[in-house]
Amino acid sequence: MSVSEITSRIAQIQSQLALLGPSQSSGSAFAASLSAASSAAGASATGAAGSGSSSGGGSALAADVIAEAKKYVGMPYVWGGSSPAAGGMDCSGLVQYVYGKFGVDLPRVSADQARAGQPVPSMAEARPGDLIAWDNSSRNNGADHIAIYLGGGKMLEAPRTGLDIRIVDVPSTPDYIRRVLPDAPVGAAGAPAAAGSSRVSGVPFSDLFNAAGQRYGVDPVLLASVARQESGFDPKAVSPAGAQGLMQLMPGTADGLGVTNSFDPAQAVDGAARLLRDLLDRFGRTDLALAGYNAGPGAVLRYDGIPPYPETQNYVRSVMAMVRAA
Repeated sequence: MSVSEITSRIAQIQSQLALLGPSQSSGSAFAASLSAASSAAGASATGAAGSGSSSGGGSALAADVIAEAKKYVGMPYVWGGSSPAAGGMDCSGLVQYVYGKFGVDLPRVSADQARAGQPVPSMAEARPGDLIAWDNSSRNNGADHIAIYLGGGKMLEAPRTGLDIRIVDVPSTPDYIRRVLPDAPVGAAGAPAAAGSSRVSGVPFSDLFNAAGQRYGVDPVLLASVARQESGFDPKAVSPAGAQGLMQLMPGTADGLGVTNSFDPAQAVDGAARLLRDLLDRFGRTDLALAGYNAGPGAVLRYDGIPPYPETQNYVRSVMAMVRAA
């Protein structure tokens, strides 16, 4: 075999491998092409994946949340108080009220709030806006006190009867650290804001991604990245598991979305955008929405985060890398 034949064969193999799903390098190359082709009108609706990294999305929103919480410093602690209208708030009432003003829907009691969102492994990885909580009593199951982490070893809390809402040093290592803020700013419904945030061009089906993104408030870059990961932009693709089309919808999923033909790119993108919108609303984080798209929302709920499936973890990592770099 000649050198030219060998070179041609290598190029053929590389093109075939590209359709099997992007590696770190192929994902980066795709993201670079998206970045060059995109006309961004705002921040991408993504941030750090669920790894506990201190960099990435949520910082602007966290600053707004903290600024709102500081408005109530000096207000009395009132057991059962869930808004300033009660004359004061207890710890979980304060947390629910403050985060609720930014569309982040949290449970009412501290034990349930300390199970919301994503776990953060340690205070070294905690970010401003995270929740920190303690289990101080054997009389209840889970946390009985919760506070808002401000960064720099400080927290804002409604401590107990007789004391006012205050800012203090974090007194001890929390039993729970939870990240409840999404990777992007949220709207009134608690959904990451993506509509109109960016546009894609220079990739297959860009018009469909842009239109569906605008229609459902899903970042078109995210839709394009999912399509690249799922099918390599092949509208006729069929996976060994039976997933079909550009967005690789399973037949049952397609039926539930009202998609009658998954091989029709317009129907596939529209259905995938609606599915991602639902997952973003449900989980409030781009990485968790992607995990739900790949493994199903039940698996995300069962494992309280990205499931420990290598396929799903690689899927989320790859798509997030493409979107972050775009």
